[in-house]
Amino acid sequence: MRLNDEMSVALEAPPARRRNILRETAVITERNIVDWHFVLLICVLAAVGLVMVFSASISQSEGAIEKTLVYGRNQSIYLLLGALIGSALWRVPLSTWERHGPLLLAISFAGLVLVLIPGIGSNVNGSQRWIKIGVSVQPSEIYKVAIIIFLAGFFVRKGEQIRNRIGVFMTPLLIAALSAVVLLMEPDFGATVVITMTIVAMMFIAGVRFLHLFAVIGVLVPAAISAILLSPYRKTRLFSFMNPWDDPFDTDFQLTQSLIAVGRGSWSGVGVGSSVQKMAYLPEAHTDFVFAVMAEETGLLGVTLVIGLFALIVSRCFRIARNAERAGHDFGAHLATGIGFWFGLQAFINIGSNMGVLPTKGITLPLFSYGGSSMIMVCVACALVLRVARESSEQTAAEFTRAVATRRETPEVLRRV
Repeated sequence: MRLNDEMSVALEAPPARRRNILRETAVITERNIVDWHFVLLICVLAAVGLVMVFSASISQSEGAIEKTLVYGRNQSIYLLLGALIGSALWRVPLSTWERHGPLLLAISFAGLVLVLIPGIGSNVNGSQRWIKIGVSVQPSEIYKVAIIIFLAGFFVRKGEQIRNRIGVFMTPLLIAALSAVVLLMEPDFGATVVITMTIVAMMFIAGVRFLHLFAVIGVLVPAAISAILLSPYRKTRLFSFMNPWDDPFDTDFQLTQSLIAVGRGSWSGVGVGSSVQKMAYLPEAHTDFVFAVMAEETGLLGVTLVIGLFALIVSRCFRIARNAERAGHDFGAHLATGIGFWFGLQAFINIGSNMGVLPTKGITLPLFSYGGSSMIMVCVACALVLRVARESSEQTAAEFTRAVATRRETPEVLRRV
């Protein structure tokens, strides 16, 4: 029997029956502590991504047989480490994250600044985005989670004021502007876009007036265009995207090779492990362009599966956020919404870049592309969403228990389940 059906019966049941229903409710609540639908989705996506990293990274061996599987092994370690860290953080109450949100934001922003300091930041392929402390750490990945946690708490505290007080309205925008300045110095235009759009989306969910939101968009669009046109590298990428076959052996090489990989996949692909483009033709085949390799090897069937998994994961995040809001857990609702939008946006940008719909960006596909910092922080974000689902379920069950115990009919509780 569903929980809401139990509630309807229990409110009119005799005392002995109510005691039995309360025991059954405890079992239902215990079963629903973990959102297994969400866990299954992220496990399937991570497993498919791990297989594709093993396959796409073969060309990185440079002829050394003992190095053929090194990237796949590393990704397995990152995934295991992320799962262990996520399992530990899942036990941390959301109130702790809400209370320490400003501190987490300050520490992660300090990491963005440290990247720019010579001798601390590590330069790879012309971008200074990593800090080497035995292993390479990408602070921008940590910052994505920290900014969502901070804003979720900020909107809980200032939710009523964001529509009427200019200082409250401008605070997230000033944080976005400061973050963009630092990230563009690395440069990391992809992370800048993801973080800025996530902030704007969370402001919209928090209740910002449409007129104010349109004004923000009216400022952001010209700023983004200026950032592209003032950078020869980004300008070249933009024009390459508009006509990728104009110079297929130089500026357009990466995109054209990706399009060739996607085209070769056809309906069912050439077979897992049989990609030709990954063999030193397609740059970054195991990181930013692993989706193109997957499209070549598994075809439209694999592309549909992966896009469908992302759609289900994002919709599940939004459903968990809706349940949290109904349970009166505003922080959890903002947190799950922000994480869901981040996942969806980053997946859209990466897949769009691989398929020539968007300009190429140095941005990973969550739970799929190779990368330690990205994998671990995505696992942390998933753990936070699962914690939101847990606390919402526990809170709803507690209200149900009180309603049954007092034999009072509470329509508000009935609607939340």
